[in-house]
Amino acid sequence: MPENKRTASGALGGIVGLVGLSAAAGLLVTAAVTPAIAVSGLAASSAITIFDNMPSYLQPDKLMLPTTLMAGDQVLAKFYDQNRSPVTFDQVNPVMYDAILSSEDPRYYQHGGVDLIGTTRALLSNAAGGATQGGSSISQQYVKNVLVQRCERSAKATDAVEATDTTPAIPAMTRDEALQKCALEAIQADGVEGYQRKLQEMRYAVQLEKQYTKDEILLGYLNIANFGGVTYGIDAAAKRYFNVSAADLNIGQAAVLAGMVQNPNRFRIDLSGGSIVDADGVAYNKAADGSIDDVEQSTIQALYTLRDNGEITQEQLVAAADGYSETKGRQLYVLSRMEDDGKITHEQFVQYALEPITPNLTSTSQGCAVSAAPYFCQLVVATILSDPAFGAEDDDRVQALRQDGLTIQTTLDLRMQEAAQNAMNNVVPSSDDRLKLGSTALSLEAKTGRVLAVAQNTKFPEDPTQSENDPSYSSIVFAGNSELGGSIGFNAGSTFKIFTLVDWLEKGNSLNAQLNGRLQPVPNMKNSCTGPWVNTDRYQIENFDQNPGYYGTPLRFTKESLNTGYLAMAAQLDLCDIANVAKKMGVGTTGDGKPITMENANEVIGSDNVSPLAMAGAFATVANGGSHCQPKLIDKVTDADGAERPIPDRTCETVLTPEVAATAAYALQGVMSSGGTGQTANPQDGTAVLGKTGTHEAHETWMIESSTNVTTAVWVGNWDGGRETLFRKYANGYQLSDMRYAVARQVQSAADEFYGGDRFPDPAQNLLRTVTKDVPNVVGRSIDEARSTLQSAGFSVTVGDPVDAEFGGDRVAEQNPSGSAPAGATITISPGNGQGGTVPDVSGQNLNAAQSALKSAGYNNLSVSCKDDSGAPDEGRVTATNPAGGTSANKSTAIVLDVVKKKCQ
Repeated sequence: MPENKRTASGALGGIVGLVGLSAAAGLLVTAAVTPAIAVSGLAASSAITIFDNMPSYLQPDKLMLPTTLMAGDQVLAKFYDQNRSPVTFDQVNPVMYDAILSSEDPRYYQHGGVDLIGTTRALLSNAAGGATQGGSSISQQYVKNVLVQRCERSAKATDAVEATDTTPAIPAMTRDEALQKCALEAIQADGVEGYQRKLQEMRYAVQLEKQYTKDEILLGYLNIANFGGVTYGIDAAAKRYFNVSAADLNIGQAAVLAGMVQNPNRFRIDLSGGSIVDADGVAYNKAADGSIDDVEQSTIQALYTLRDNGEITQEQLVAAADGYSETKGRQLYVLSRMEDDGKITHEQFVQYALEPITPNLTSTSQGCAVSAAPYFCQLVVATILSDPAFGAEDDDRVQALRQDGLTIQTTLDLRMQEAAQNAMNNVVPSSDDRLKLGSTALSLEAKTGRVLAVAQNTKFPEDPTQSENDPSYSSIVFAGNSELGGSIGFNAGSTFKIFTLVDWLEKGNSLNAQLNGRLQPVPNMKNSCTGPWVNTDRYQIENFDQNPGYYGTPLRFTKESLNTGYLAMAAQLDLCDIANVAKKMGVGTTGDGKPITMENANEVIGSDNVSPLAMAGAFATVANGGSHCQPKLIDKVTDADGAERPIPDRTCETVLTPEVAATAAYALQGVMSSGGTGQTANPQDGTAVLGKTGTHEAHETWMIESSTNVTTAVWVGNWDGGRETLFRKYANGYQLSDMRYAVARQVQSAADEFYGGDRFPDPAQNLLRTVTKDVPNVVGRSIDEARSTLQSAGFSVTVGDPVDAEFGGDRVAEQNPSGSAPAGATITISPGNGQGGTVPDVSGQNLNAAQSALKSAGYNNLSVSCKDDSGAPDEGRVTATNPAGGTSANKSTAIVLDVVKKKCQ
C-alpha cells in the first residue's frame, strides 16, 4: 500500500531533496554525482553552474485527452494523440500503486523527490557506459513525462529548409515525426546533454514535492505515463489490455502494467503474436511480423527457479511462459519485487507467476472510419479544423481535435442516420463497373439548419490506400464542398430553378402569367452585374424527353420542370438578381468556392456545381417561411472540466418575405403532386411536402424535398465528373436515374415519422392573379402577320375554321377574344372564306330593281312573298327582306323579299 508519510530512516534523503534549490543543496547533489562527472571529464564547478542556471519551477500542464464526438448519449467517434481516461486516487486498485513503487521507486515515500542512492548509481553506470541509464524516482519520471507532453502539445509539422553558407539543410517533418522527436529527445540524450536533463529532472522533482503531496504526484505519474502506442494513463491501459477499469486490476495485471513503463512499446501485449518455449525450456518471443527473436533465459529465470525448487513442473513453466515471454519476464520481476517488499505473499507470487498473460483487448480505434456516421463525422472534423471557434491557427485547431479533451455534441439524429443509410444500402450499390457511381442523402432540420443525417453509398476508408485499390471506398464527402469534405459539388440541374422562381415572385410576377415556353433559340438575358448575355449563336436549350415546350404558366413550368419555360421567365428578369437570390439562400458559391455570377443562360437550369448541403439549406429556406438557417453540425462544446466553449457561429436570417416563401412553396408542392416530376418521391403519408427534381445532361440527378420541419436532399451521379449516362442502366432493380426517388422517399418518410410537419401557408393571392392585356386588332391582316403580332404581345395563337367574309385566302376575318384578355391567353384567328357579304337594303324598290340589286351583290337564291294591296304599283314594291338589309349573310343564303302588289300572281 502507498505510504503518505516518510519514515525517519528516509529523513536524510528528504532533507537533501527539499533543500536542493539552495546553494548548499547544489553542492550536496553535485558531490553525490561528482565521481560520475569526473569520469566524464566535466568539472564540478561546471556542474554547479549548470544546476544553478536551470529553471527551478515546473507547473504540470493539463493532460492531453481525447476529443469525443457525441450523437445524443452515444459516442460517435474519438480523436487523440494520447488515449487517456484520468482517474482519481481512489479509482486505482492499491495493488497498482504497490506494483509501480516496488518496481520503479521502492523508497518513494522516504526521499524528497530525488533518490540519491539510485541516481548516483545510475550516473556512475552512465559515465562508465557512455549512455544515460535509469535511476529516476517516480517524481523525476513524472517530470520527464510532463516535459515530453509539453513538447508534444506544441509539436508541429515543418517545411524543409534549404542549406545556406552558415546553416545546414533541415528536412521537412510531419506532425507525427515531431511527436516522436519529443519522446526520443527525452529518453535518448547522451553525454553532457543527458546529465543536464537528469539534473533538471532532479531540480523540478524537488520543487514538485514542495507543491504537491506524494499521493498527488504518484497519481499524476500514473495518469500521464505511456503504456504503449497511443495508450496513456493507467485507466486507459487497464481497459485497453485487460478490459477492466484501473480499480478492478488484479495483482498479475497490475504487475504487467507496472513492468511496461520501463519500455512501453517493447513490453506491450497488443501487437505480439505470442511466444513458444522449446523442449529445453528456452523461451522465444514472436514479434508482430511473425518472426521469432531469442529472449535471454534470464528474463524468466524466476520461473526456472520455481521449477528447480520443485514448486512447479516443467509443463507449468511452459504454460506460464507461452504467450508473451519477454513481458512475462518483466511481470515476474515486478512480482518478485512486490514479494520482497512484503506487498504480496509467496503464494500470490506463485499464483500469478504461473498464470499466463491473457490480454482481453478492447479497441483503440479512433477517427471517422469506425463511426456509425463516418461522412457526417468527417464534416464535423473538417469544421473543427477550419472554424476559428476552435482556434485562430491551424495548429490550435489540430490541438483542439486531438489533445484538448473536448466533448462535442453533434446534431446527428441516429434514428435518421440509420434510416438514411439503410435506404442508401438498399438502393444504390457502393460501386459500379460502368461508372464512378456516387450518391449521398442528407436531412436537415428546416427551422434550425441542424444536420440530422448524412449517408453515402461508398465506405469510408480506415487506410487511404483502400480508396486507391477499391472503388467502393471513398474519403470524399459527397454532401459537402471543397472545404468541408473535399468535394467540389455537382451540377445542380433543375433544382437550381428555385432561385429563378423566387426572383420571379419577388419582382411581383404571377405564377399564373402566360409565357412562351416553346422550344426556340434561348432569348438574350440581362445581367446588371457582369453585362448582358447575348445568344450570338442562336442555340437552343432542349427540354427533357424532347418536349417541344408550350405556352404556359410558371406554375406549370415548375410542376413539369420545363427548361424553355424557365428560360422565358429568366428573360424577363435580371441574371444578377437571380444570383443574389441564390446567395442569400445559402448558395453563393460553387462547391469549390467560386462565386456564382449567373453569367450565362445555362446557369438558370443548373450548370453550376454546388454542394448538396447548401442546396438543402436553400429549399429549407422556403419550407421555413423565408428564414435561412446556415447548416449546423455542432450543438454544444464542453472542455475537459465541463465548461462550455464557443461553438461555430451559425445564424438564421429572414431572407424572403412570408408571401414569397408561401407562394414558392405552393408551386413546389405541385412538383410532388400527381403529374409532377417528383411525385414518385412523395412518401404519401399525409405530411405535406414540397420539392424539386434535377437532372444535368443525364449524368447528375437530384431529388430535394421538404416538409415544414425536415428537408432531405439526395444526389446520384458520376462522382468523378464523368459523363456516363444514368439512363438505361440498372442495378438493384432500379434505373440509376430513378434511384434518387426511392432513396428520398424512404428518408423523407422517416423524417415525417420522427419530426412530422404542418400544412404550408396559403400562397399570396396577388402572386396568383390573372393578368389581362390589350389584344391587338389583327382583322384584315394575313394569318402570319397576325400570328407574329399577337405572339409578340405575349399571347398564344391558334387558327380557327374559315368564317364568312367578303374576302378569302389567308386574311383574318375574325379574332376571339378581342379587346383585352389574360396575359398569355390563346387568341383564335379565323380566315375569311370569300362567301360573306352584307344584304343590300332594297326596301321601297320595285321588285325587278330589288332583285337586280341583290343578284349584283352575289345573292342569287331569291324568293318572293307577295301581298295584294290595291294601292301598290302593278310591278310590285319591296317592303322588306329576310335577312334584313344591312345584315351579314353568306351569299348562298336564301333571301326572301316581302312584296306588295296591286294583284299578286
